[in-house]
Amino acid sequence: MTVSAIPATTRDTSLAMGRVALTVNDLDEVARFYRQAVGLHLLRQDGETAELGADGTVLLELRADRAARRRGSREAGLFHTAFLLPTRADLGRWAKHAMATRPPVVGASDHLVSEAIYLTDPEGNGVEIYADRPASSWHWSEGKVQMATEALNLHSLIAEAGETPWQGFPAGSTIGHVHLQVGALSLAEEFYAAKLGLDITCRYPGGTFYAANGYHHHIATNIWNSRGAGERTYPSTGLAEVEIRLGAARLSAIAGEGEARLELADPWGTRIALVAA
Repeated sequence: MTVSAIPATTRDTSLAMGRVALTVNDLDEVARFYRQAVGLHLLRQDGETAELGADGTVLLELRADRAARRRGSREAGLFHTAFLLPTRADLGRWAKHAMATRPPVVGASDHLVSEAIYLTDPEGNGVEIYADRPASSWHWSEGKVQMATEALNLHSLIAEAGETPWQGFPAGSTIGHVHLQVGALSLAEEFYAAKLGLDITCRYPGGTFYAANGYHHHIATNIWNSRGAGERTYPSTGLAEVEIRLGAARLSAIAGEGEARLELADPWGTRIALVAA
């Protein structure tokens, strides 16, 4: 579907990330990873799908397709799904748990606005587990927020956890943002900023970050592994769909009055579902 640019009068309404759906070859193995390594709670599972989340809210949907080809690391699609924990202490508790259980951690960073630990799931999908620093400490200039990639102070993070054990994702955990691989930043900015009406909040070399409501980013796009990537071909493993939850005014401006859901695709065929908040 062709989407016209969203009128500026609707750009200040609410926006939050909804569930992320992944297509996987091995449903049991990948679901086990998100339960045991990540800490999501299994809410529902049958032979075709699994839904995982926190406090009864679905954050991740896994869709089984044993015949789907395995997505390549340089294709457009998912860079990582970022799970936002409510507090720094929660991230510290997860880190202590990870030190004991040894999940496949691939990195850890202080981004100034947040602190993050990174994993890769058994089928190559990136995962970020993070906690925000207080918004009052974020530094903004001319509509852009200062972000960086610095070493994570793990000792301080662990100390923040106290003696409370990790018991899986606590209530209040959400999908904080979704980071995508794209073929070109100019086309990504045309879709996510000009058409969907998100603000560009930060630019890294090779990456653009987008948000609403004064957040540091809800969506990010980069070309670090995928410069020049073409449109995705299906069926394949990897990102099946990202939900973005919108306020009524913003959704009506795109989908039409009274519509509760609109399914779109970005220039690389990554599926975006706009749904009523």
